[in-house]
Amino acid sequence: MKIGVTEISPRAVQQAAERKFKGGYYCCEALMSAIREEFQLDVPEEVIAMASGMAVGAGKSGCACGAFNGGVLALGMFFGRTEQKGPTDPKSIKCMELTHELHDWFKGANGKNAICCRVLTKEFNMGQGEHKEQCIFFTGLCAWKVAQIVCRELGIKNLDEVDEPAPRRTIAEI
Repeated sequence: MKIGVTEISPRAVQQAAERKFKGGYYCCEALMSAIREEFQLDVPEEVIAMASGMAVGAGKSGCACGAFNGGVLALGMFFGRTEQKGPTDPKSIKCMELTHELHDWFKGANGKNAICCRVLTKEFNMGQGEHKEQCIFFTGLCAWKVAQIVCRELGIKNLDEVDEPAPRRTIAEI
């Protein structure tokens, strides 16, 4: 896979993912689309379609957060493997480490110490108002963290002066 940028703003990736969710994608699709577009990846649009079933906690099951799932898919796209080399393959080990980093970070960053969609959204009506705002924000958070990790690991210049995601915004502000 070729990456078409040598520098990027993870905050811009975050904001692109938020806009794409607001525009009609699910969380995981929005994240994959933003990563693909902002990093100018030479991968087919089908990587977005690949993420479609991961929404709303994997097929509306309420399990792992779709934004987190999209982040896992994006990390796999950059750092995963295509060869059957067993569990000691360095690419596999590295991808697992980065995915674990995203997992632990997201649990802390979302303020609810969870990645379970049902836990993250239990006080909201599904797909409306505050629920949608929170999911858009979580999608942006995961996109930001994935972009941070990719920059760090691949030596892509991070253009942001501040090492933190953009603050939460309302749907109207996105």
